[in-house]
Amino acid sequence: MASTRALPIETPFSLPAPLPSWPSSVSDGGFAKGSIDLGGLEVRQVITFDKVWSTAKGGEDGVGATFFKPAPVPAGFFSVGHYAQPNNRPLFGHVLVARDVSGGTGALLAPPLDYTLVWSSQDGAGHFWLPTPPAGYKAVGVAVTATPDKPPLDEVTCVRADFTDRCETEEEVWWSSDRDDGFSASSLRPAVRGIDARGVHTGTFVLAQSGATAASASSLACLKNNSAVYTSCMPDLAQVNAILAAYAPQLFLHPDDPYMPSSVTWFFQNGALLYQKGSQTPTPVAADGSNLPQGGGNDGGYWLDLPVDSSQKERVKKGDLAGAKVYVQAKPMLGATATDLAVWFFYPFNGPARAKVGPLTIPLGKIGEHVGDWEHLTLRVSNFSGELLRVYFSQHSAGTWVDASQLEYPDGNNRPSAYASLHGHALYPKAGLVLQGNSQLGVGIRNDCARGSRMDTGGAGRCEVVSAEYLGGAVAEPAWLLFDREWGPREEYDIGREINRVAKLLPRSTREKLRKLVEKVFVGEGPTGPRMKGSWRDDEREK
Repeated sequence: MASTRALPIETPFSLPAPLPSWPSSVSDGGFAKGSIDLGGLEVRQVITFDKVWSTAKGGEDGVGATFFKPAPVPAGFFSVGHYAQPNNRPLFGHVLVARDVSGGTGALLAPPLDYTLVWSSQDGAGHFWLPTPPAGYKAVGVAVTATPDKPPLDEVTCVRADFTDRCETEEEVWWSSDRDDGFSASSLRPAVRGIDARGVHTGTFVLAQSGATAASASSLACLKNNSAVYTSCMPDLAQVNAILAAYAPQLFLHPDDPYMPSSVTWFFQNGALLYQKGSQTPTPVAADGSNLPQGGGNDGGYWLDLPVDSSQKERVKKGDLAGAKVYVQAKPMLGATATDLAVWFFYPFNGPARAKVGPLTIPLGKIGEHVGDWEHLTLRVSNFSGELLRVYFSQHSAGTWVDASQLEYPDGNNRPSAYASLHGHALYPKAGLVLQGNSQLGVGIRNDCARGSRMDTGGAGRCEVVSAEYLGGAVAEPAWLLFDREWGPREEYDIGREINRVAKLLPRSTREKLRKLVEKVFVGEGPTGPRMKGSWRDDEREK
């Protein structure tokens, strides 16, 4: 008998608590006012939909996906495309609608000349159409119909080419269970993303035959923010602090981890030392970092280290959870239609790694240890509404975006959980074990997460905004942030010898697999500060 259990997508997602009333901007900015002017093209987010076609086969977890049209579309606006989402998640997404407010002679929007049928479902209830744009215009999304009749020409709009930017596929939303069919749907995002990039996320998707998705994406575009002051809808400092008060994460440390976070000031005040290449005499670091070299990139000329005294060194390694702080960078993203708040955690010490080899857990000696561990997660917030959209969890050299609908909210408010892995402090959205490596080989680096001590990053004095370049001089960047060199010395050890020492009872072939994995994961260099990470100016790096 077929199951009648409702799929998650049948329930729209909303955050556990109502959104706060955001402070008014002192400069009459446009944050959270519902619409954004892209320089003559006004856009709004539509988050309510009418279902057009659904399938319970294929896709994530084999439960299919559903395809929607935005509804209702506000009077005077036009949809740029339809929306798609896997069925294994609560309904949570948006599609942009647009209207021309430029008052110029060249219309920014135009109906398509025609539609091309891309694919029809076997049940005959889903038909996917690619708009044919007029010359000088671009299509931004596809249309879905429940009958084989072409959509009306005003079902979706095309956009003048100078108000569009190049897009790429982001996430595979659905793929056919029929291997002979081979069609899949993928969401779209701007191909170039960063604090200076103008591409706008539209919420649309592309349908293509397997292996041809990239080519199909090139037939569509995303929108582009052409506003002279494209950050006008970004939050001011008071609004940034209100966003952090609403969404500041709850960090759970592993109960067996002795290496806790601290504030940067505590690290400096408790004996951190500045070393210079060619000198044997280190310099104590000032409490505010004012005697650290500023800028210049990481030339290897300076680095930080723990105190020399062994007892003091061991004490500093353990951090100071009671006084720990997080440091926040606010930056525009997706053409300044979203605000990214990168929340940085500092640990004086990163502990040794552990490997999983079949049923065995093997401590890896000193492998993985280093001084000065910076980790972060990023809150992505809609500048249309101030709603939390998703959170990025950094995990070693890359990380993962998780939609707000998939997060834990432990206290019934809108502040999600984050879990720091044992010793390594990589961040994950849920407790449990995540392995780095090839599970088919039976060898991996352990990332264990569990609920131990909690760091309330929204607590009094816990959260400090240290950078918001788009606000000009409203935020003074601390001197330590401008230290471009390494926050710990380079760790040098013979990985092969260390593996042979700690895993000498393993077969030689298994030790070799472990050695190759460790060499891939652990580069042995001291970590640099937040400003030297690629995500400081660009979008986050994904696995």
